[in-house]
Amino acid sequence: MDRKTLIAQIQKKKSFLCVGLDPELSKIPEFLLDTDDPLFEFNKAIIDATKDYCVAYKPNVAFYEALGIKGWQSLQKTLDYIPKDIFTIADAKRGDIGNSSRLYAQTFFQTYNFDSVTVAPYMGNDSVKPFLEFEGKWVILLGLTSNPGAMDFQFQHIVDHHFVYHKVIEKAREWGSADNLMFVIGATHPEKFSEIRRIAPDNFYLVPGIGAQGGDLEGVCRYGFNRDVGLLLNSSRGILYASKGNNFAQRAGEEALFLQRQMEKLMR
Repeated sequence: MDRKTLIAQIQKKKSFLCVGLDPELSKIPEFLLDTDDPLFEFNKAIIDATKDYCVAYKPNVAFYEALGIKGWQSLQKTLDYIPKDIFTIADAKRGDIGNSSRLYAQTFFQTYNFDSVTVAPYMGNDSVKPFLEFEGKWVILLGLTSNPGAMDFQFQHIVDHHFVYHKVIEKAREWGSADNLMFVIGATHPEKFSEIRRIAPDNFYLVPGIGAQGGDLEGVCRYGFNRDVGLLLNSSRGILYASKGNNFAQRAGEEALFLQRQMEKLMR
């Protein structure tokens, strides 16, 4: 999906919601465990309930590959079921060099046909550029993450009072453009969005941390919006596990609608 199409979907749905599809067998309703493919049946119900309110789905690959071949099959069926006008993100956080990076890109862009993949930048440009060579696909680079461990490296000072995450974002913008490069920026740091916007004004940001991690939706939008909205705000647990009962899909839809209505107000 290209940038123009993504922006059109945001404007059409008045939403910049991304739903994380991270199903755990220990958390999904028990009656689904009797089906042939519990993960897919869970995802299918969530997609049916939320597809009118979101513009992106983000399966975290770890929840599937941990189950071996059956997990990968569930992921493929999930991808096939997602409507074609909804942006797809492989949350895989891959990062390697040479042929390894190229094959990771081939896995998610050709074998599974995701629109985008999350990439870790620690190994530098030769670990990222192979992903940027695929026409019509996106790299979503880890910039400033929402986890407590972000303090270990990302907030280390370098020259001129800049942090490491500043340098990562500045450097990565030399490798790609606003048409194929997004950044992961955690919602738990809303005050940082204005300074990051000065570094990367036109890029989209994938924003985890809304909901269960305590991110501030209004604060993120106040500092992070650009002329195209420029944000994809992810919610996973808050939507997926709004209920563990037979009404889990209905409650997921209600949570997604609640967020979409908040987003519509903020977009005005």
